[in-house]
Amino acid sequence: MNKMKTLLKRTTIAAAVAVACCLQPSWAQLPIDYRVSLTANAGSGDFAPYYMMSNVHGTLSQPYSTLLRAAAEKKMDTSQRFSYGFGIDVVGGYTSSTDYQRYDLANASMTANSQRPAPVWLQQLYGEVKYRSLFLSVGMKERGSVLLNDRLSSGDMTYSGNARPIPGARIGFIDFQDIPLTNGWVQICGALSYEKSTSSKWLEDHYNYLGTSSNIHLTDPMSNATFYTTDEWYCYKYVHFRTNPDKPFSFLIGLQANCQFGGKFHQYIDGQEIADRYADMTPSFSSFLKALIPKSGNSTYYEGNHVGTWDVMGRYHFKNGQELKLYYQSPWEDGSGIGKLNGFDGLYGIEYNRNATGIVENVVIEYIDLTNQSGPLHYSQKDLLNLGGLVTGKATGADDYYNNYNYNGYQLFGHSIGSPFLKSPIYNTDGFMRFTDNRIRGFHMGISGHVIKDLSYRLLASHRVSWGTPLLPALEKRHCTSVSIEGEYRLQAMPGLSIKAQIAFDQGSLLGDNFGCLVSVTYNGLLKL
Repeated sequence: MNKMKTLLKRTTIAAAVAVACCLQPSWAQLPIDYRVSLTANAGSGDFAPYYMMSNVHGTLSQPYSTLLRAAAEKKMDTSQRFSYGFGIDVVGGYTSSTDYQRYDLANASMTANSQRPAPVWLQQLYGEVKYRSLFLSVGMKERGSVLLNDRLSSGDMTYSGNARPIPGARIGFIDFQDIPLTNGWVQICGALSYEKSTSSKWLEDHYNYLGTSSNIHLTDPMSNATFYTTDEWYCYKYVHFRTNPDKPFSFLIGLQANCQFGGKFHQYIDGQEIADRYADMTPSFSSFLKALIPKSGNSTYYEGNHVGTWDVMGRYHFKNGQELKLYYQSPWEDGSGIGKLNGFDGLYGIEYNRNATGIVENVVIEYIDLTNQSGPLHYSQKDLLNLGGLVTGKATGADDYYNNYNYNGYQLFGHSIGSPFLKSPIYNTDGFMRFTDNRIRGFHMGISGHVIKDLSYRLLASHRVSWGTPLLPALEKRHCTSVSIEGEYRLQAMPGLSIKAQIAFDQGSLLGDNFGCLVSVTYNGLLKL
């Protein structure tokens, strides 16, 4: 009996050890990627050069800064039926300041309003889960374009990687999925998210309460009223269809749309806040539905500021592995743009991918033209009720991309949420928090490759011309030429350690003359818990 008990005990222990050995690798292999970087930049001008501050998720804007960044994340395994992930990313350090104009009501005069980024901020904090082909993500996570090459493109017209991530919840397909009954010839991908702006304090600190000569976009064109809106929500959604990507030629078509809605409307006359009929735009349940499927709101127009693009892409895959892509994004700000009444406006691009290491690996060339905007005028009978109905026609022009009657420019912390090729409001040192240059035309080019095995480079260059906006035309054309060259060296002796150096400049009347140098040291590692 004792021998039986001893045998049973040993068998139980052996079974427990065996189970523990089977389970242990799954716990021990929990991979946590971490990254620590130290970045310093210095130069001349009011801001860092365009190619240093654009498409970097709003992390750098000042001509002088020293930033320490630390991040850790557990990535989802998309090959598994069920997987989860999470991440945290913190940025902090010293930055120089920029002077904005601010009206001092007590002294009835303009004063210098010195502003700089916060000494420490939370860049990312998120958790996400995947089951089969669907995912749910909650929090703030850096995301780029669903269509374009974020590293070399000028930026997606609807949702780029230019601004800081917006906290919210997103659900959608993890990747393209076959549509039933199409035998794999047609696939679909899409997502839906609701997000809440976090830049209200930034707007309050940078806004000029008196208004400036830029304030043609007024709440009442017959007065000197100015405004800004805080605590707004965003509803972003996209759906793309593509043909079989395993074939040499594949085609993609789809739509992106984002809507600003809700919030608190602040209106000022001569520097003093006044009551306004739009003051409380607190969203209701129906507001969330109207942001998803546009319908008329409390005002005379559709509720919210709707921005988006029609997306088209053709891709050819050569037998040697190289790829060539042609793509087009047609922007819209309202119904006239959706109906393609805005002429040839859009982003036209070509991308070459060599799919091999060499001096030239990837090339992107883009042409951006936003000068039509459905014509120069916008009015309707609703706009002209004070004329007694004498004017019965309407004009659906002056789309005024990224600007809206009730909302600030399409931005977060001053950085365009869409393409940074349109001058972001952070550049407006007169305190006008909207886009002043959206009627633009220009070219952009990006090239990347390897000089030697461990030394990669990226070259970015662009030239653009601005005619102001449809409602505030520029008296003279404004120009800007921007160039950036950067190199990144990865040390073989210390895997995970890399050093990046960048030189960039802007020249012209649009962004000013800016010059800067940047050096960054980054270490990427992997923890197994």
